[in-house]
Amino acid sequence: MTKSTFGGFVKLTRIMDSLLWIVRHRRAITSYGKDMKRFQDMIIGKTRSLLLLVLGGVCFLGAGGCGPMRFNQEVAGESVFFGYSAESRPIEGELFGKGEDVIFILAAIHGNEQAGTRLVASLSDYLCRHPRLLGGRCVVLMPVANPDGVERNSRGNSYGVDLNRNFATANHVHSARHGEEPLSEPETRIIAAVIRQWQPDRILSIHQPLNCLDYDGQSEALAEHLAGYGPLPLKKLGSLPGSLGSYAAERNIPIITLELPRAADQEDSDALWNTYGGYLRAAITYPDVAE
Repeated sequence: MTKSTFGGFVKLTRIMDSLLWIVRHRRAITSYGKDMKRFQDMIIGKTRSLLLLVLGGVCFLGAGGCGPMRFNQEVAGESVFFGYSAESRPIEGELFGKGEDVIFILAAIHGNEQAGTRLVASLSDYLCRHPRLLGGRCVVLMPVANPDGVERNSRGNSYGVDLNRNFATANHVHSARHGEEPLSEPETRIIAAVIRQWQPDRILSIHQPLNCLDYDGQSEALAEHLAGYGPLPLKKLGSLPGSLGSYAAERNIPIITLELPRAADQEDSDALWNTYGGYLRAAITYPDVAE
């Protein structure tokens, strides 16, 4: 098989992957009822990527393989289905790159902290257009970790459990609010499974509304590196019981909690990306300098 023929098959594979992504998220949006805005930017980005890939595929089919093209600079992420929430809403995401340096980025573990979902959508679009960031790296994105909470605009999941207090940690507090047992909730079990499967070298969890850059465990060097990429002050809040921060720290995984202000809810996606996107790019490229 020639290089041009192989490249054509790769393009067609990416076209099918993008189509599957859009179909899967269309079902997800339908299940979320009226709250459709948070996926809008991600779908626009994916549709743009799909159109470019379709053009590349048409060129390949029509010309019998036309060799290197400009469209090669745009790539689509691989859709990933992680599992279902307590109310059977899909928890999905994307996988970019196949490198050994793994970064896991998630948002909306608290359902009333949704600005991070739009920020992750913008990151997805950015990675599609800047695949060079992925050299030697693998980026795992989970834009909505708590879909039932997002549906209710509530901090907890459908059972009222704070998922960020439900991880299996030495400081877990057994209670109705934190879960009678560690990892009692399907959403936290899914996040724990992602960490086991991909074994991330670092984690970035996006929250609101404390307006700071928080870190746990052996993450000080990463936090200081990220601090130069945005306006948030660096502040160590301490290991909270049953939190993802505590869970990662006990496993020696550097973790940053990006605490956006509540006012971020009112910002559009471009404004969010311009203000906070540098943190996400820097988390991916660490310890190298981000563009």
